[in-house]
Amino acid sequence: MFEWLESTSVAIWVGESLWAYPSLLSLHIVGLAVVVGIFSMRDMRLLGLFPGIEPAAFLPLSKLAVIGFIINAISGMLLFTSQAVTFVNSTPFLSKISCVIAGMVLAGIIQSRLRGEVAISKAGTTVSGSTKLIALASLATWVGAIVAGRLIAYI
Repeated sequence: MFEWLESTSVAIWVGESLWAYPSLLSLHIVGLAVVVGIFSMRDMRLLGLFPGIEPAAFLPLSKLAVIGFIINAISGMLLFTSQAVTFVNSTPFLSKISCVIAGMVLAGIIQSRLRGEVAISKAGTTVSGSTKLIALASLATWVGAIVAGRLIAYI
């Protein structure tokens, strides 16, 4: 199946075009910056850094993070087509995908908990210990995704 995917016209275009792969990779990095930038800042705020920013300020930014994720998903799938056999057998790639999935699940959980904590607390958001723990796990998954993503080129 992955060999077939690599032989599709889209995969050949991505792999052989002078501009396709670098352009898609650039889009992928922009999407990464948006998703990881928003979620890691939110996670660090929930862990106690940047006390001048209310945690509720990150709630509307989740829509922008989803747009970044969509950019990443589309560009990532197109990049994947050009080297599907290699990527599907790559431990760093599989680790990256696992971290991204876990990160997005944790992002959804945090957003839901944050909405609830903001609704309960009228005079400033108090972050529960369990939400802080989830934020720490979320931050770790995004760092893991970035490290694993970089290792794809070298391992």
